[in-house]
Parts: sequence; structure tokens; C-alpha cells
Amino acid sequence: MNLMDANIGEEYIIKDIVTEDEELNAFLFSLGCYSGEPITVISHIKGGCVVSIKDARYNIDNELAQAISI
Repeated sequence: MNLMDANIGEEYIIKDIVTEDEELNAFLFSLGCYSGEPITVISHIKGGCVVSIKDARYNIDNELAQAISI
């Protein structure tokens, strides 16, 4: 399951980042988005979703949301 399938307001634990793109992987890591970290979807918006990671909110696009396995 990825973030596009997540319920709004429910906390999930990141299982894996599924991407071959090392730059994307490094970017997500810099946001605190890595395996074992809790993540909450605040809302689904056109073209992506808003998530909460470590008390910060980020607007991520569909590509990023699909790469984050929960």
C-alpha cells in the first residue's frame, strides 16, 4: 500500500521507499521520510497529498506518494 491509498488522519509507519532514483530517495530522507518513521496523510489534493512527518507538513506529488510504501 502507498500513500495514495492511505486514509486521511490515520498514522502509518513507512515500510519502504520504492524508487530507483537515488536523488528522490535522498530528498525524501532529508525530509525525514524513511523506513520506520511515522507519517500521516492530512489531505488528498489534485495531483498529490499533504502529509505530516516529524511535526512538519509537506505537499507531495503523486510520484512521491506512490514511491512511499506504508
